[in-house]
Amino acid sequence: MISQDAERTAGRQGALGWWRATPLYLRILGAVALGLVVGVTLGDQAAALETPAKLVLRLLGALAPPLILLAIMQALMRAHLGGRKALRLVTLLLTNTLVAIGIGLLVANVLQPGSWSNPAPAHPPAKAATGADPLAQFLDSVPKSIGGPFSDNGTVMGVIFIAVALGVALRSLRHHEVRTVEDLVHVALTSLITILHWIIDLVPLAVFGIVASIVGVKGFGDFLALGGFVVAVLAALTLQAGYYLIRVRLGSWAPPLYVLRGVRDALVMAFSTGSSTATMPVTYARLRENVGLREESASMGALVGANFNNDGTALYEAMSALFVAQLLDMHLTISQQFIVVVTSVVASVGAAGIPEAGLVTMTMVFKAVALPTDYIAMLFTIDWFLDRCRTAINVMGDVTVSCLLDGKTRERPETRPP
Repeated sequence: MISQDAERTAGRQGALGWWRATPLYLRILGAVALGLVVGVTLGDQAAALETPAKLVLRLLGALAPPLILLAIMQALMRAHLGGRKALRLVTLLLTNTLVAIGIGLLVANVLQPGSWSNPAPAHPPAKAATGADPLAQFLDSVPKSIGGPFSDNGTVMGVIFIAVALGVALRSLRHHEVRTVEDLVHVALTSLITILHWIIDLVPLAVFGIVASIVGVKGFGDFLALGGFVVAVLAALTLQAGYYLIRVRLGSWAPPLYVLRGVRDALVMAFSTGSSTATMPVTYARLRENVGLREESASMGALVGANFNNDGTALYEAMSALFVAQLLDMHLTISQQFIVVVTSVVASVGAAGIPEAGLVTMTMVFKAVALPTDYIAMLFTIDWFLDRCRTAINVMGDVTVSCLLDGKTRERPETRPP
């Protein structure tokens, strides 16, 4: 009996291990393919499959505010800032992010990718009540925010959800010493990121459900618009890359093509891993060894600045908000687009260390302008690809900041770049 239980446990661990070992983008592609088949097969009956997507979005929405809060706190506490170069660094980071968001909004307003298909009604008609839905009741018991269950209208089930999640996540950190405030923030952020990894494991299930429900109920029209959105984002990221090269040409001693050749390993790694944090050591090394920047300039741009510089992510979030508004035939005014800019800037600060940061912070951007977060699930289907593209742009932004901090005079003028 014991050996049979052990075999079953090993089998479950093996399946879970295989699931996590498979790259996320392959799991998402498989979910998209299966969702297309199921949606076409079931038709309108596939509408019920959107519940997993709603669950994932509810969990992401609950985690987003504390994750951003702790990530910004940790980034500010660990950043070694001081002197005139620190002020110059902050100015460059803010300027690059604002330009990125401006480019994103411009391209989204000009190309109008959300209008490439028949727009869905802004407020779909409510379904007739058909009795208690167990799945809906379960979804309602999942807290919308971590602090929600502790309010006057909170539910005991919501408190239990949070207690179980944090209790399991903190098991691996229960012996971690907390001697300083920074240690406390680190433990809290690490526990939330652990929970976030669990939610990311559910993303393919959400993709399957949302693809099947959209195809079954509305057909392929929304995915035609989604293709237009991919084109628009790639065009905006290309313009942002061109802006970086112009800035390097005008504000640094290093020729732009020489810089690109020197840091190509970092850009390829950023695209392949989808993580600017994991790429930081490579970016710093290539800036020092291949490009020849000063140590202070390379470290402030590639190491310190990388914690705050997420231009590609901010651009993507702003474009996503406009895309969904266009898809729903909702007009975002200039003031609402300004709110998108401000929220995207704030949400992008410190997001470099958060896995799948774009999906986490996007919930805050959507809520800021009263857009339905349900449509974020549709973006899951293409986010795995665009995430790598915008991460490469994030790293290119770090490189640009380092070059601009280094100035127009090279440290070793006796050697010239080829």
